[in-house]
Amino acid sequence: MGLVKRMKAAYDICCGSEHLDQFERDHIHFYLAVRSIVFKLTKGDAPDVTQMNARVRELIAEALKSDGVEEIYALGDDQADSIDIFDEDYLARISKIKLPNTKIQLLQKLLAKAISDFKKVNQMQGIDFSKRFQALVENYNERKENDLFNGEEFTVIADDMVEQIFGMFNELKSEMTSFEAMGIDMEEKAFYDILAAMQQKYDFTYDEDKMLELAKEMKIIVDNQAQYPDWSHRDDIKAALKVELILLLHKYGFPPVANDDVYKNVLEQAENFKKNAG
Repeated sequence: MGLVKRMKAAYDICCGSEHLDQFERDHIHFYLAVRSIVFKLTKGDAPDVTQMNARVRELIAEALKSDGVEEIYALGDDQADSIDIFDEDYLARISKIKLPNTKIQLLQKLLAKAISDFKKVNQMQGIDFSKRFQALVENYNERKENDLFNGEEFTVIADDMVEQIFGMFNELKSEMTSFEAMGIDMEEKAFYDILAAMQQKYDFTYDEDKMLELAKEMKIIVDNQAQYPDWSHRDDIKAALKVELILLLHKYGFPPVANDDVYKNVLEQAENFKKNAG
């Protein structure tokens, strides 16, 4: 106990040194954890062994969870953007994580980031995926809170959650590449989606090919009007963009009957697109 106390004092001074490798740090933390447990079991109003063992299991699970997430995907670090989270080999590595809670938390963070990035290009589809993902997480948390399940039941619930998250990953990946079969690019697909959504919402018919052409024209107008870095802070440019888009929609007869809500949604997608574009 005395030696470990002295070691901790030394480690507090040297913990920032690059000469300490991960194995040595793990070794030190192991002894510190053992000392802490012995101290709590032998001093004052110590809890009984059953309580202590349960708490130790929680501490170990938390430590492993943290290390697992940080080792595989350091969210928030510069290296995060360099990782292809849709890469099959990368996802296969995640699927091999044995701790279900670690795997689920990691997948949740990865999917949330992927949806957030997609929303910067395609606001409507991004919002739809966000809502579905939020519902999935809430359902999982509710099942954990309401069910008094044993280890085997938790495994079933966790496996089901992992499968659904992977399923949503695949759906998102398919949606992100769906523009290829349509002969347009991803940004044009974002404008097409908002037009299609308005068509469905207000239940009117419109020629498919004409809608594709309109989406392409919309992107051209947005690119031309919003070419200045400070465009989002200039009311004159935003006003001109709004006028040109409304005139374009009128030229194409979309919607057949003038509708302010359609214009509003189209303009929101246009501003979202340019705000987050390269």
